[in-house]
Amino acid sequence: MIYKAFGPEGAETVMLLHGGGLSWWNYRAEAALLADEYRVILPVLDGHAGSGRPFTTIEDCAARLLDFIDSELGGSIGLLGGLSLGAQTALEMLAQRRGLCRCALIESAMLLPSRLTQALIEPAFSSSYGLIQNRRFARLQFKSLHMREELFEDYYRDSCAIAKEDMIAFLRANAAYGMKPSLARCGARMRVVVGEKETRGVLRSAELLGREVPDCTVMVLPGLYHGEFSLNRPEDCAREICALLRA
Repeated sequence: MIYKAFGPEGAETVMLLHGGGLSWWNYRAEAALLADEYRVILPVLDGHAGSGRPFTTIEDCAARLLDFIDSELGGSIGLLGGLSLGAQTALEMLAQRRGLCRCALIESAMLLPSRLTQALIEPAFSSSYGLIQNRRFARLQFKSLHMREELFEDYYRDSCAIAKEDMIAFLRANAAYGMKPSLARCGARMRVVVGEKETRGVLRSAELLGREVPDCTVMVLPGLYHGEFSLNRPEDCAREICALLRA
């Protein structure tokens, strides 16, 4: 498992899982803000730049992260969080392991599978993948993702390093993932965060979690697009993590 660690060993652990096509730097600013009080672990998900492993399934990735928590972190952590693909992976971990953590922060998770989206991903990326290394194209793509400017070089470097097969695989997995019934028994206090300007599917997925998971609250943030909470408002995200852990 490739990961970055911040904060003192022995402190309560926070694990945060980055979005698809990004990497550990998704949560770098939050880690710096939390490191005085918590041990923060930022893994690199399978199939992403520097992970050393191809992407297979969200379920496999979740199982490997659980193995890491068992072997390196004593079998449980304080808080588990994630964005988009990372949020789906976090939810899968919670579905696979009751009592994994005290609380969870889930951002922009899609839980309504779309067969049409799955079918379109491979032809779309097979024809456009070569453009990823074009800096001008990458700049336009970056702008469409509404990320703060200082993350562009990280985004461009790591996007160029993702194999086409991995990108297609994790995007298809993202479009295919649905909520597991066992998630309702995870035992974690959950906060679900979505932007007001997210897609209808992500907003409906947040509502689904709010209905089906006990001790789950949903926050819809005015004016925000997909992923902007953790990527563009790290201070707010870190405060929310602290509030969950201290409640």
